[in-house]
Amino acid sequence: MITCFLKYKIDPAKLKEFEHYGKLWIDIVNEMGGLHHGYLLPHEGENDVAYASFSFNSLAEYEVYRNKIPLSPKCLEAIDYFDKTHCYFSYNRSFLKPLFEGVTDQAKLFY
Repeated sequence: MITCFLKYKIDPAKLKEFEHYGKLWIDIVNEMGGLHHGYLLPHEGENDVAYASFSFNSLAEYEVYRNKIPLSPKCLEAIDYFDKTHCYFSYNRSFLKPLFEGVTDQAKLFY
């Protein structure tokens, strides 16, 4: 499994628009074979930073998803929504390998 972790620099004055943008992508990723883990929007502290993450079974499956984006009407709609609202200024993307099992879970495999 591979998880894409995004850190956005958002426009605090357009938080409502960014929230809608996020909802569009949650549906898209889930419909295109991924598992979206949601968005984390500002609440206390910095008001111009938001996070999102989603996973695919492999980097190859993520690449298939990326190649489908220009052909998907829903993706193009989300991109157009951003072009109209400019609800964020920039984002950074990292790919991570999730770890879900603790030592106790692994010990069960050996006994």
